[in-house]
Amino acid sequence: MADTNYNNEFPRKQTPGAKEPHSEARFSAGAEAYSPDENYVQYEKRDFDPIRTRRDGKTGCLGGLMYFIFVISVSIILACLGWMAASDVLALNKEELTAEVTIPEEYFHQEQRDVVDENGNVTGTETVSVADIGSVARALKDAGIIEYKSLFRFYSMISNADVKIDPGTYELSTIYDYRAIVKKMQFGSDSQVRTMVTFPEGFTMEDIFKRLEENKICKYDDLMECAANYQFGYAFLEGIEYGDARRLEGFLFPDTYEFYQGMTADAAIDKFLQTFHYKLTAEMWELAEAKGLTMREIVTIASMVEKEAANDDERATIAGVIYNRLNANMYLGIDATVQYALPERKAVLTYDDLGIDSPYNTYKNLGLPAGPIASPGMPSINAAFKPASHNYYYYALDEASGTHRFFTNSSEHDAFVKTQSYGQ
Repeated sequence: MADTNYNNEFPRKQTPGAKEPHSEARFSAGAEAYSPDENYVQYEKRDFDPIRTRRDGKTGCLGGLMYFIFVISVSIILACLGWMAASDVLALNKEELTAEVTIPEEYFHQEQRDVVDENGNVTGTETVSVADIGSVARALKDAGIIEYKSLFRFYSMISNADVKIDPGTYELSTIYDYRAIVKKMQFGSDSQVRTMVTFPEGFTMEDIFKRLEENKICKYDDLMECAANYQFGYAFLEGIEYGDARRLEGFLFPDTYEFYQGMTADAAIDKFLQTFHYKLTAEMWELAEAKGLTMREIVTIASMVEKEAANDDERATIAGVIYNRLNANMYLGIDATVQYALPERKAVLTYDDLGIDSPYNTYKNLGLPAGPIASPGMPSINAAFKPASHNYYYYALDEASGTHRFFTNSSEHDAFVKTQSYGQ
């Protein structure tokens, strides 16, 4: 076996107090050390081999590759999420869909907010109508207009959309981006659903409000509350006490109107009142003053004419009868006022009905009833301003002709009534 020098390759084990071996000591791997020093021990080559081969190089490369893949994956996911969000916000590549979305008044509340000028200075406060954006976002999501409610809420927060949106029913599309959606959900926008509704002469305020609710314009209860308490700035309403919805009876001019579905009650009612306002002329105000009557009293007379007359030709004549009886301090005795006081309209009034205790019962109360009993049209209003001049104090329906007969005294009137079925 060849002699090999391991002096420079393997360390030597020493025990405390051992002497440094002679430099010329020589030994072979696996053999006992040949030295006079007894502290030398036997070594083998495997004593200096590592227990396991190190893999630092391999692990470093694999870890780097895995981290790179993770970063790329997260980037792709974020990019996809960003694209999806952008697609919803900006309406990119969305399938076209159109739907009606109703934003009711229940989604809104009144709130005091600062008024800020263009320089950012607070100049005061104002009361604004604020939308519950969470409810709005849910309505849009349910209709399929948007995909992400939380994203719409975030956009609304940074764009102050809560004070820009108005109640109503809107026709919206998925082609609108968020900014356009908010702009479309404003009163008077071209996306607000419009409905034409006709109200005939002789409709009562309750008839009108029920029809508005049937056509999804406003809720009946909201209209009644508004009629009772909202302050409308028209001269013909001056002096009429608040608290009773019937203060507007007679002033809701009958016509065909275009409404926005879901509009506010005050805006809907104002359409009727504004039309009535424009129908009044300076001459009418002068005539009312000359008669010593308020505009409401004129409308009260016109409403009775509207409910009693069978045609336009006899309106002025019936109005003349009403004025004659008022001037003679007689009971007006008009059935239509009793019908208004009853819970529901009857085909034939009974004696008990004629005795009902109501300020609208003109069989028991002298003078005009408490207020108008219906919405009169212009022919009846004109008749109230310009009644026919005659000596009639009575009239009765002729069942054969469907028109009215007029009488100067009660005996002629009573005799004629006995010939009609309603007088039996």
